[in-house]
Amino acid sequence: MTTVEPTNGIVSGERYLSQSSLKKNANKAAAALHSVGVWQGDVVAVLLRNDFAYFEVTQAATILGATTVPMNWHMTPEEIAYVLEDCDAKMVIAHSDLLTEAVLTVCSGRELAVVQTPAEIVCAYSISEQQCKIPGATPEWYGWISSFEEWDKDPMSVSAPMFYTSGTTGMPKGVKRKPVAPEVAMKAIKRTGLAFGLLDQTVRSIMTGPLYHSAPNAYGMKVVRDGGLLVLQPRYESEDLLKLIESYKITHLHMVPTMFIRLLKLSDEVRERYQLSSLKHVAHGAAPCPADVKKNMIDWWGPVIYEYYAMTETGIIASCNSQEWLEHPGTVGKAVEGIEIKIIDEAGSPLPIDTPGEICIASETTPYVSYHRASKKTEEMRHGNFIATGDVGYLDEDGFVHISDRISDMVISGGVNIYPAEIEKVLLGMPGIKDCAIFGVPDEDFGERLVSVIETQQDLEPQLVIDYLKSHIASYKVPREVLFMDTLPREDSGKIKKRILRDAFDRGQLH
Repeated sequence: MTTVEPTNGIVSGERYLSQSSLKKNANKAAAALHSVGVWQGDVVAVLLRNDFAYFEVTQAATILGATTVPMNWHMTPEEIAYVLEDCDAKMVIAHSDLLTEAVLTVCSGRELAVVQTPAEIVCAYSISEQQCKIPGATPEWYGWISSFEEWDKDPMSVSAPMFYTSGTTGMPKGVKRKPVAPEVAMKAIKRTGLAFGLLDQTVRSIMTGPLYHSAPNAYGMKVVRDGGLLVLQPRYESEDLLKLIESYKITHLHMVPTMFIRLLKLSDEVRERYQLSSLKHVAHGAAPCPADVKKNMIDWWGPVIYEYYAMTETGIIASCNSQEWLEHPGTVGKAVEGIEIKIIDEAGSPLPIDTPGEICIASETTPYVSYHRASKKTEEMRHGNFIATGDVGYLDEDGFVHISDRISDMVISGGVNIYPAEIEKVLLGMPGIKDCAIFGVPDEDFGERLVSVIETQQDLEPQLVIDYLKSHIASYKVPREVLFMDTLPREDSGKIKKRILRDAFDRGQLH
Protein backbone atom coordinates (compact mmCIF):
# COMPACT_ATOMS: atom_id res chain seq x y z
CA MET A 1 0.00 0.00 0.00
CA THR A 2 1.18 3.51 -0.79
CA THR A 3 2.92 5.28 2.10
CA VAL A 4 1.07 8.55 1.46
CA GLU A 5 -2.54 9.46 2.13
CA PRO A 6 -3.35 11.28 -1.11
CA THR A 7 -6.48 13.35 -1.60
CA ASN A 8 -5.90 13.86 -5.33
CA GLY A 9 -3.63 12.75 -8.13
CA ILE A 10 -2.97 9.18 -9.24
CA VAL A 11 -1.90 6.06 -7.35
CA SER A 12 -0.54 2.88 -8.94
CA GLY A 13 0.81 0.14 -6.69
CA GLU A 14 3.38 1.77 -4.39
CA ARG A 15 3.74 4.83 -6.62
CA TYR A 16 1.99 8.19 -6.35
CA LEU A 17 1.80 11.07 -8.83
CA SER A 18 0.53 14.37 -7.44
CA GLN A 19 -1.46 16.87 -9.48
CA SER A 20 1.48 19.25 -9.51
CA SER A 21 3.90 16.55 -10.67
CA LEU A 22 1.49 15.48 -13.40
CA LYS A 23 1.25 19.07 -14.65
CA LYS A 24 5.03 19.47 -14.58
CA ASN A 25 5.62 16.20 -16.43
CA ALA A 26 2.96 17.03 -19.01
CA ASN A 27 4.53 20.43 -19.71
CA LYS A 28 7.98 18.86 -20.10
CA ALA A 29 6.46 16.16 -22.32
CA ALA A 30 4.83 18.83 -24.50
CA ALA A 31 8.25 20.39 -25.09
CA ALA A 32 9.75 16.95 -25.80
CA LEU A 33 7.02 16.02 -28.27
CA HIS A 34 7.37 19.36 -30.04
CA SER A 35 11.13 18.84 -30.36
CA VAL A 36 10.49 15.88 -32.69
CA GLY A 37 7.93 17.78 -34.75
CA VAL A 38 4.63 17.09 -32.99
CA TRP A 39 2.33 20.07 -33.38
CA GLN A 40 -1.30 21.01 -33.83
CA GLY A 41 -3.20 18.40 -35.84
CA ASP A 42 -0.52 15.72 -35.54
CA VAL A 43 -1.22 12.27 -34.10
CA VAL A 44 0.49 10.57 -31.15
CA ALA A 45 -0.34 6.86 -30.84
CA VAL A 46 -0.45 5.46 -27.30
CA LEU A 47 0.34 1.76 -26.75
CA LEU A 48 0.25 1.65 -22.95
CA ARG A 49 -1.46 -0.18 -20.17
CA ASN A 50 -2.99 2.00 -17.45
CA ASP A 51 -0.06 4.06 -16.14
CA PHE A 52 0.93 7.61 -15.17
CA ALA A 53 2.43 8.13 -18.63
CA TYR A 54 -1.03 7.73 -20.20
CA PHE A 55 -2.16 10.92 -18.48
CA GLU A 56 1.11 12.73 -19.15
CA VAL A 57 1.03 11.95 -22.87
CA THR A 58 -2.64 12.89 -23.17
CA GLN A 59 -2.18 16.23 -21.42
CA ALA A 60 1.00 17.00 -23.38
CA ALA A 61 -0.74 16.33 -26.69
CA THR A 62 -3.65 18.53 -25.61
CA ILE A 63 -1.28 21.42 -24.88
CA LEU A 64 0.10 21.15 -28.43
CA GLY A 65 -3.30 20.70 -30.08
CA ALA A 66 -2.26 17.21 -31.19
CA THR A 67 -4.54 14.16 -31.23
CA THR A 68 -3.88 11.00 -29.25
CA VAL A 69 -4.91 7.62 -30.63
CA PRO A 70 -5.24 5.14 -27.74
CA MET A 71 -4.43 1.65 -29.05
CA ASN A 72 -5.62 -1.66 -27.68
CA TRP A 73 -2.41 -3.36 -26.54
CA HIS A 74 -3.98 -6.76 -27.26
CA MET A 75 -3.77 -6.03 -30.99
CA THR A 76 -1.47 -8.01 -33.24
CA PRO A 77 1.44 -6.24 -34.96
CA GLU A 78 -0.57 -6.38 -38.18
CA GLU A 79 -3.52 -4.62 -36.52
CA ILE A 80 -1.22 -2.04 -34.92
CA ALA A 81 0.33 -1.37 -38.33
CA TYR A 82 -3.12 -0.76 -39.81
CA VAL A 83 -4.07 1.80 -37.14
CA LEU A 84 -0.70 3.59 -37.32
CA GLU A 85 -0.97 3.87 -41.08
CA ASP A 86 -4.63 4.86 -41.08
CA CYS A 87 -4.20 7.65 -38.51
CA ASP A 88 -0.79 8.68 -39.91
CA ALA A 89 0.77 8.68 -36.45
CA LYS A 90 3.84 10.87 -36.14
CA MET A 91 4.91 9.32 -32.85
CA VAL A 92 4.32 6.19 -30.78
CA ILE A 93 4.59 5.97 -26.96
CA ALA A 94 4.67 2.36 -25.70
CA HIS A 95 5.41 0.27 -22.64
CA SER A 96 8.69 -1.61 -22.89
CA ASP A 97 7.20 -5.12 -22.72
CA LEU A 98 4.81 -4.32 -25.58
CA LEU A 99 7.65 -3.37 -27.92
CA THR A 100 8.34 -6.78 -29.37
CA GLU A 101 10.54 -7.04 -32.45
CA ALA A 102 7.42 -7.30 -34.62
CA VAL A 103 5.88 -4.16 -33.07
CA LEU A 104 9.17 -2.29 -33.41
CA THR A 105 9.17 -3.20 -37.09
CA VAL A 106 5.70 -1.76 -37.72
CA CYS A 107 6.64 1.41 -35.80
CA SER A 108 9.66 1.94 -38.05
CA GLY A 109 9.81 5.39 -39.62
CA ARG A 110 7.90 7.06 -36.79
CA GLU A 111 9.22 8.79 -33.69
CA LEU A 112 9.20 6.42 -30.73
CA ALA A 113 9.58 6.70 -26.94
CA VAL A 114 9.34 3.84 -24.46
CA VAL A 115 7.93 3.82 -20.93
CA GLN A 116 9.57 1.30 -18.59
CA THR A 117 6.81 -1.13 -17.62
CA PRO A 118 6.23 -0.53 -13.87
CA ALA A 119 6.59 -3.23 -11.23
CA GLU A 120 2.89 -3.53 -10.39
CA ILE A 121 2.02 -4.22 -14.05
CA VAL A 122 4.95 -6.63 -14.40
CA CYS A 123 3.63 -8.55 -11.40
CA ALA A 124 -0.03 -8.46 -12.49
CA TYR A 125 0.73 -9.86 -15.95
CA SER A 126 3.70 -12.11 -15.01
CA ILE A 127 6.00 -10.28 -17.43
CA SER A 128 9.62 -11.39 -17.54
CA GLU A 129 12.61 -9.11 -17.03
CA GLN A 130 13.76 -9.90 -20.57
CA GLN A 131 10.44 -8.69 -22.00
CA CYS A 132 10.86 -5.34 -20.24
CA LYS A 133 14.26 -4.49 -21.69
CA ILE A 134 14.25 -1.16 -23.51
CA PRO A 135 15.37 -1.70 -27.09
CA GLY A 136 18.60 -0.14 -28.35
CA ALA A 137 18.68 3.61 -28.76
CA THR A 138 14.97 4.12 -28.13
CA PRO A 139 14.53 7.04 -25.68
CA GLU A 140 13.13 6.16 -22.26
CA TRP A 141 10.12 8.38 -21.50
CA TYR A 142 11.15 9.95 -18.17
CA GLY A 143 14.80 10.30 -19.05
CA TRP A 144 13.78 11.96 -22.30
CA ILE A 145 11.21 14.47 -21.01
CA SER A 146 13.33 15.40 -17.96
CA SER A 147 15.91 17.00 -20.28
CA PHE A 148 13.40 19.66 -21.40
CA GLU A 149 12.18 22.85 -19.76
CA GLU A 150 8.44 23.07 -19.14
CA TRP A 151 6.36 24.28 -22.09
CA ASP A 152 5.39 27.87 -21.36
CA LYS A 153 3.48 28.94 -24.48
CA ASP A 154 -0.31 29.28 -24.64
CA PRO A 155 -2.12 25.97 -25.23
CA MET A 156 -3.38 25.33 -28.77
CA SER A 157 -6.98 24.49 -29.66
CA VAL A 158 -7.90 21.24 -27.93
CA SER A 159 -8.18 18.17 -30.15
CA ALA A 160 -10.16 15.20 -28.82
CA PRO A 161 -8.59 11.73 -28.75
CA MET A 162 -9.47 9.55 -31.74
CA PHE A 163 -10.63 6.10 -30.70
CA TYR A 164 -10.80 3.22 -33.12
CA THR A 165 -13.93 1.12 -32.92
CA SER A 166 -13.53 -2.57 -32.19
CA GLY A 167 -13.97 -3.60 -35.80
CA THR A 168 -16.55 -6.36 -35.18
CA THR A 169 -18.04 -5.67 -38.64
CA GLY A 170 -14.79 -5.05 -40.52
CA MET A 171 -11.58 -3.06 -40.10
CA PRO A 172 -11.57 -0.60 -37.18
CA LYS A 173 -12.71 2.95 -37.87
CA GLY A 174 -11.28 6.06 -36.25
CA VAL A 175 -13.97 8.24 -34.70
CA LYS A 176 -13.22 11.91 -35.35
CA ARG A 177 -14.78 14.95 -33.70
CA LYS A 178 -14.42 18.40 -35.22
CA PRO A 179 -13.77 21.23 -32.74
CA VAL A 180 -16.98 22.73 -31.37
CA ALA A 181 -17.81 25.99 -29.63
CA PRO A 182 -17.01 25.96 -25.88
CA GLU A 183 -20.69 26.18 -24.91
CA VAL A 184 -21.48 23.13 -27.07
CA ALA A 185 -18.58 21.16 -25.61
CA MET A 186 -19.72 22.02 -22.09
CA LYS A 187 -23.13 20.45 -22.72
CA ALA A 188 -21.50 17.17 -23.68
CA ILE A 189 -19.13 17.37 -20.70
CA LYS A 190 -22.11 17.96 -18.40
CA ARG A 191 -23.89 14.86 -19.76
CA THR A 192 -20.79 12.78 -19.12
CA GLY A 193 -20.42 14.14 -15.59
CA LEU A 194 -24.06 13.42 -14.75
CA ALA A 195 -23.99 9.85 -16.10
CA PHE A 196 -20.71 9.06 -14.34
CA GLY A 197 -21.68 10.89 -11.16
CA LEU A 198 -18.54 13.05 -11.35
CA LEU A 199 -20.07 16.29 -10.17
CA ASP A 200 -18.12 17.19 -7.04
CA GLN A 201 -14.45 17.71 -6.19
CA THR A 202 -14.21 14.95 -3.61
CA VAL A 203 -14.26 12.02 -6.04
CA ARG A 204 -12.08 9.07 -5.06
CA SER A 205 -12.16 6.39 -7.73
CA ILE A 206 -10.46 3.27 -9.07
CA MET A 207 -9.68 2.80 -12.74
CA THR A 208 -10.77 -0.78 -13.38
CA GLY A 209 -11.01 -0.73 -17.19
CA PRO A 210 -8.43 -0.06 -19.90
CA LEU A 211 -7.79 3.56 -20.88
CA TYR A 212 -7.71 2.59 -24.55
CA HIS A 213 -11.52 2.30 -24.41
CA SER A 214 -13.37 5.59 -24.80
CA ALA A 215 -15.61 5.37 -21.70
CA PRO A 216 -12.90 4.44 -19.14
CA ASN A 217 -10.62 7.01 -20.77
CA ALA A 218 -13.19 9.79 -20.49
CA TYR A 219 -13.96 8.72 -16.92
CA GLY A 220 -10.36 8.54 -15.72
CA MET A 221 -9.28 11.76 -17.41
CA LYS A 222 -12.23 13.64 -15.89
CA VAL A 223 -11.54 12.37 -12.36
CA VAL A 224 -7.93 13.58 -12.58
CA ARG A 225 -8.71 16.80 -14.44
CA ASP A 226 -11.31 17.75 -11.81
CA GLY A 227 -8.88 17.26 -8.93
CA GLY A 228 -10.01 13.86 -7.71
CA LEU A 229 -8.02 10.79 -6.68
CA LEU A 230 -7.66 7.95 -9.17
CA VAL A 231 -6.24 4.56 -8.15
CA LEU A 232 -5.05 2.47 -11.09
CA GLN A 233 -5.77 -1.22 -10.61
CA PRO A 234 -3.02 -2.94 -12.65
CA ARG A 235 -5.35 -5.76 -13.63
CA TYR A 236 -8.93 -6.34 -12.55
CA GLU A 237 -9.30 -8.76 -9.65
CA SER A 238 -12.48 -8.85 -7.58
CA GLU A 239 -11.25 -9.18 -4.00
CA ASP A 240 -8.44 -6.72 -4.71
CA LEU A 241 -11.08 -4.21 -5.84
CA LEU A 242 -12.94 -4.57 -2.54
CA LYS A 243 -9.68 -4.12 -0.65
CA LEU A 244 -8.88 -0.93 -2.58
CA ILE A 245 -12.40 0.46 -2.02
CA GLU A 246 -11.96 0.06 1.74
CA SER A 247 -8.33 1.24 1.85
CA TYR A 248 -8.89 4.44 -0.12
CA LYS A 249 -12.49 5.09 0.92
CA ILE A 250 -13.53 5.03 -2.73
CA THR A 251 -16.65 6.99 -3.62
CA HIS A 252 -17.02 6.40 -7.38
CA LEU A 253 -16.42 3.50 -9.78
CA HIS A 254 -16.75 2.77 -13.49
CA MET A 255 -17.42 -0.90 -14.22
CA VAL A 256 -18.66 -3.40 -16.80
CA PRO A 257 -21.09 -6.29 -16.15
CA THR A 258 -18.34 -8.93 -16.31
CA MET A 259 -16.86 -7.37 -13.18
CA PHE A 260 -20.23 -7.62 -11.42
CA ILE A 261 -20.46 -11.31 -12.37
CA ARG A 262 -17.00 -11.99 -10.94
CA LEU A 263 -17.75 -10.03 -7.76
CA LEU A 264 -20.91 -12.05 -7.16
CA LYS A 265 -18.90 -15.27 -7.32
CA LEU A 266 -17.01 -14.25 -4.17
CA SER A 267 -18.03 -16.14 -1.06
CA ASP A 268 -20.13 -14.44 1.61
CA GLU A 269 -17.11 -14.59 3.90
CA VAL A 270 -14.97 -12.58 1.45
CA ARG A 271 -17.77 -10.10 0.68
CA GLU A 272 -18.34 -9.37 4.36
CA ARG A 273 -14.62 -8.84 4.97
CA TYR A 274 -14.59 -5.34 3.46
CA GLN A 275 -16.26 -2.04 4.31
CA LEU A 276 -17.88 -0.51 1.21
CA SER A 277 -20.05 2.21 2.76
CA SER A 278 -17.98 4.98 1.14
CA LEU A 279 -19.44 4.15 -2.30
CA LYS A 280 -21.79 6.78 -3.72
CA HIS A 281 -21.99 6.21 -7.47
CA VAL A 282 -21.07 3.06 -9.41
CA ALA A 283 -21.58 3.60 -13.15
CA HIS A 284 -21.70 0.68 -15.57
CA GLY A 285 -22.19 0.30 -19.30
CA ALA A 286 -20.44 -1.02 -22.45
CA ALA A 287 -22.23 -4.39 -22.50
CA PRO A 288 -25.64 -5.87 -21.54
CA CYS A 289 -26.02 -6.69 -17.87
CA PRO A 290 -28.11 -9.77 -17.00
CA ALA A 291 -31.13 -8.74 -14.91
CA ASP A 292 -30.37 -11.10 -12.03
CA VAL A 293 -26.78 -9.85 -11.86
CA LYS A 294 -27.91 -6.21 -11.72
CA LYS A 295 -30.50 -6.91 -9.03
CA ASN A 296 -28.03 -8.90 -6.93
CA MET A 297 -25.51 -6.04 -7.10
CA ILE A 298 -28.17 -3.54 -5.99
CA ASP A 299 -29.12 -5.86 -3.13
CA TRP A 300 -25.45 -6.07 -2.08
CA TRP A 301 -24.14 -2.53 -2.65
CA GLY A 302 -27.41 -0.65 -2.31
CA PRO A 303 -28.97 1.95 -4.67
CA VAL A 304 -25.57 3.26 -5.80
CA ILE A 305 -25.65 1.34 -9.10
CA TYR A 306 -26.20 3.56 -12.15
CA GLU A 307 -26.37 2.42 -15.76
CA TYR A 308 -25.58 4.40 -18.89
CA TYR A 309 -25.88 3.85 -22.62
CA ALA A 310 -23.26 5.44 -24.85
CA MET A 311 -21.30 5.17 -28.08
CA THR A 312 -17.77 6.19 -28.94
CA GLU A 313 -19.34 8.24 -31.75
CA THR A 314 -21.89 10.09 -29.61
CA GLY A 315 -20.86 9.99 -25.97
CA ILE A 316 -23.57 9.53 -23.33
CA ILE A 317 -27.05 8.80 -24.71
CA ALA A 318 -29.13 7.61 -21.77
CA SER A 319 -28.79 6.80 -18.08
CA CYS A 320 -30.80 5.57 -15.11
CA ASN A 321 -30.42 5.08 -11.38
CA SER A 322 -31.13 1.92 -9.40
CA GLN A 323 -34.76 2.77 -8.66
CA GLU A 324 -35.53 3.63 -12.28
CA TRP A 325 -34.02 0.36 -13.40
CA LEU A 326 -36.05 -1.62 -10.85
CA GLU A 327 -39.20 0.11 -12.14
CA HIS A 328 -38.19 -0.54 -15.78
CA PRO A 329 -36.26 -3.86 -15.65
CA GLY A 330 -33.83 -4.29 -18.49
CA THR A 331 -33.65 -0.62 -19.46
CA VAL A 332 -30.34 1.08 -20.19
CA GLY A 333 -31.81 4.44 -19.19
CA LYS A 334 -33.72 7.47 -20.39
CA ALA A 335 -32.36 10.09 -22.81
CA VAL A 336 -30.17 12.58 -20.94
CA GLU A 337 -30.53 16.32 -21.38
CA GLY A 338 -29.75 17.42 -24.94
CA ILE A 339 -30.23 13.96 -26.50
CA GLU A 340 -33.13 13.10 -28.81
CA ILE A 341 -33.84 9.44 -29.51
CA LYS A 342 -35.97 7.99 -32.27
CA ILE A 343 -36.59 4.40 -33.34
CA ILE A 344 -36.79 3.76 -37.10
CA ASP A 345 -37.72 0.87 -39.37
CA GLU A 346 -35.71 -0.36 -42.36
CA ALA A 347 -37.20 2.42 -44.53
CA GLY A 348 -36.14 5.09 -42.05
CA SER A 349 -39.67 5.80 -40.78
CA PRO A 350 -40.26 6.44 -37.04
CA LEU A 351 -41.77 3.58 -35.07
CA PRO A 352 -44.27 3.81 -32.15
CA ILE A 353 -43.47 2.98 -28.52
CA ASP A 354 -42.72 -0.64 -27.61
CA THR A 355 -41.84 -1.41 -31.24
CA PRO A 356 -38.25 -2.52 -31.90
CA GLY A 357 -36.23 -0.83 -34.61
CA GLU A 358 -32.86 0.83 -35.06
CA ILE A 359 -31.98 3.34 -32.35
CA CYS A 360 -30.94 6.74 -33.75
CA ILE A 361 -29.84 9.75 -31.74
CA ALA A 362 -29.25 13.45 -32.27
CA SER A 363 -27.64 16.16 -30.15
CA GLU A 364 -25.82 19.44 -30.61
CA THR A 365 -22.56 17.49 -31.17
CA THR A 366 -23.66 14.77 -33.64
CA PRO A 367 -23.14 16.97 -36.74
CA TYR A 368 -19.42 17.16 -35.85
CA VAL A 369 -18.77 13.39 -35.76
CA SER A 370 -17.31 11.41 -38.66
CA TYR A 371 -15.17 8.37 -39.40
CA HIS A 372 -11.57 9.05 -40.33
CA ARG A 373 -10.91 8.40 -44.02
CA ALA A 374 -14.25 6.58 -44.33
CA SER A 375 -16.74 8.99 -45.88
CA LYS A 376 -19.00 6.17 -47.07
CA LYS A 377 -19.25 4.76 -43.51
CA THR A 378 -19.97 8.28 -42.24
CA GLU A 379 -22.82 8.68 -44.74
CA GLU A 380 -24.21 5.26 -43.83
CA MET A 381 -24.50 6.13 -40.13
CA ARG A 382 -26.35 9.41 -40.77
CA HIS A 383 -30.09 9.92 -41.00
CA GLY A 384 -30.24 13.68 -41.41
CA ASN A 385 -29.05 15.14 -38.11
CA PHE A 386 -29.43 11.74 -36.45
CA ILE A 387 -26.72 9.09 -36.06
CA ALA A 388 -27.66 5.43 -36.37
CA THR A 389 -26.29 3.50 -33.40
CA GLY A 390 -26.46 0.07 -35.03
CA ASP A 391 -28.47 -1.12 -32.01
CA VAL A 392 -31.96 -2.59 -32.21
CA GLY A 393 -34.28 -1.51 -29.41
CA TYR A 394 -37.42 0.30 -28.40
CA LEU A 395 -38.72 3.09 -26.16
CA ASP A 396 -41.31 2.21 -23.53
CA GLU A 397 -44.21 4.48 -22.65
CA ASP A 398 -42.10 6.32 -20.07
CA GLY A 399 -39.31 7.02 -22.55
CA PHE A 400 -36.84 4.43 -21.24
CA VAL A 401 -34.63 2.70 -23.80
CA HIS A 402 -34.53 -1.10 -24.05
CA ILE A 403 -31.89 -2.69 -26.32
CA SER A 404 -32.70 -5.92 -28.14
CA ASP A 405 -29.59 -6.58 -30.23
CA ARG A 406 -27.02 -5.25 -32.69
CA ILE A 407 -28.23 -4.91 -36.28
CA SER A 408 -24.98 -6.50 -37.41
CA ASP A 409 -25.82 -9.56 -35.26
CA MET A 410 -29.29 -10.01 -36.79
CA VAL A 411 -29.74 -13.35 -38.55
CA ILE A 412 -32.13 -13.78 -41.49
CA SER A 413 -33.16 -17.42 -41.61
CA GLY A 414 -35.81 -18.51 -44.09
CA GLY A 415 -36.67 -14.85 -44.67
CA VAL A 416 -37.34 -14.23 -40.97
CA ASN A 417 -35.37 -11.69 -38.89
CA ILE A 418 -33.99 -13.28 -35.72
CA TYR A 419 -32.20 -11.32 -32.99
CA PRO A 420 -29.64 -13.47 -31.11
CA ALA A 421 -29.79 -11.35 -27.95
CA GLU A 422 -33.37 -12.50 -27.36
CA ILE A 423 -32.26 -16.13 -27.42
CA GLU A 424 -29.13 -15.44 -25.36
CA LYS A 425 -31.29 -13.83 -22.67
CA VAL A 426 -33.37 -17.01 -22.42
CA LEU A 427 -30.30 -19.26 -22.36
CA LEU A 428 -28.77 -17.31 -19.49
CA GLY A 429 -31.77 -18.36 -17.42
CA MET A 430 -30.92 -22.05 -17.80
CA PRO A 431 -29.16 -23.62 -14.80
CA GLY A 432 -25.54 -24.52 -15.53
CA ILE A 433 -25.00 -21.90 -18.25
CA LYS A 434 -22.44 -19.26 -17.39
CA ASP A 435 -22.58 -17.30 -20.65
CA CYS A 436 -23.37 -17.80 -24.31
CA ALA A 437 -23.10 -16.38 -27.80
CA ILE A 438 -25.43 -16.98 -30.73
CA PHE A 439 -24.63 -16.08 -34.32
CA GLY A 440 -25.58 -16.92 -37.88
CA VAL A 441 -23.64 -18.99 -40.42
CA PRO A 442 -24.43 -19.61 -44.11
CA ASP A 443 -27.00 -22.31 -44.85
CA GLU A 444 -27.98 -23.71 -48.26
CA ASP A 445 -31.67 -24.12 -47.42
CA PHE A 446 -32.40 -21.15 -45.15
CA GLY A 447 -29.74 -18.61 -46.15
CA GLU A 448 -28.48 -18.56 -42.55
CA ARG A 449 -28.83 -20.88 -39.58
CA LEU A 450 -28.23 -20.27 -35.89
CA VAL A 451 -25.26 -21.61 -33.95
CA SER A 452 -24.92 -21.30 -30.17
CA VAL A 453 -21.64 -21.47 -28.27
CA ILE A 454 -22.02 -21.93 -24.54
CA GLU A 455 -19.70 -21.41 -21.58
CA THR A 456 -20.94 -23.79 -18.90
CA GLN A 457 -20.60 -24.22 -15.17
CA GLN A 458 -21.34 -27.97 -15.44
CA ASP A 459 -21.57 -30.69 -18.09
CA LEU A 460 -24.60 -30.25 -20.35
CA GLU A 461 -25.90 -32.20 -23.33
CA PRO A 462 -26.83 -30.25 -26.47
CA GLN A 463 -30.30 -31.79 -26.54
CA LEU A 464 -31.02 -30.51 -23.02
CA VAL A 465 -30.23 -26.99 -24.21
CA ILE A 466 -32.43 -27.39 -27.28
CA ASP A 467 -35.33 -28.75 -25.19
CA TYR A 468 -34.99 -25.87 -22.73
CA LEU A 469 -35.12 -23.30 -25.53
CA LYS A 470 -38.10 -24.98 -27.22
CA SER A 471 -40.04 -24.62 -23.98
CA HIS A 472 -39.40 -20.86 -23.91
CA ILE A 473 -39.19 -19.56 -27.50
CA ALA A 474 -40.56 -20.33 -30.96
CA SER A 475 -38.89 -23.28 -32.66
CA TYR A 476 -37.55 -21.20 -35.57
CA LYS A 477 -35.39 -19.29 -33.05
CA VAL A 478 -33.78 -22.43 -31.61
CA PRO A 479 -30.17 -22.89 -32.82
CA ARG A 480 -29.56 -25.92 -34.98
CA GLU A 481 -26.13 -26.46 -33.42
CA VAL A 482 -25.13 -26.27 -29.76
CA LEU A 483 -21.39 -26.11 -29.03
CA PHE A 484 -19.42 -25.66 -25.81
CA MET A 485 -16.29 -23.75 -24.76
CA ASP A 486 -14.49 -23.47 -21.43
CA THR A 487 -14.14 -19.67 -21.84
CA LEU A 488 -15.70 -17.39 -24.43
CA PRO A 489 -13.38 -14.80 -26.03
CA ARG A 490 -14.08 -11.29 -24.78
CA GLU A 491 -13.17 -7.67 -25.19
CA ASP A 492 -11.95 -5.99 -21.97
CA SER A 493 -15.34 -4.28 -21.90
CA GLY A 494 -16.96 -7.70 -21.44
CA LYS A 495 -18.40 -7.95 -24.95
CA ILE A 496 -18.07 -11.40 -26.48
CA LYS A 497 -15.98 -11.47 -29.65
CA LYS A 498 -18.49 -13.13 -31.97
CA ARG A 499 -16.32 -12.49 -34.99
CA ILE A 500 -13.61 -14.74 -33.51
CA LEU A 501 -16.24 -17.43 -32.84
CA ARG A 502 -17.57 -17.23 -36.41
CA ASP A 503 -14.05 -17.50 -37.81
CA ALA A 504 -13.30 -20.49 -35.55
CA PHE A 505 -16.55 -22.16 -36.65
CA ASP A 506 -15.71 -21.61 -40.32
CA ARG A 507 -12.33 -23.26 -39.75
CA GLY A 508 -13.96 -26.22 -38.03
CA GLN A 509 -12.32 -25.42 -34.69
CA LEU A 510 -15.55 -25.42 -32.63
CA HIS A 511 -17.05 -28.71 -31.54
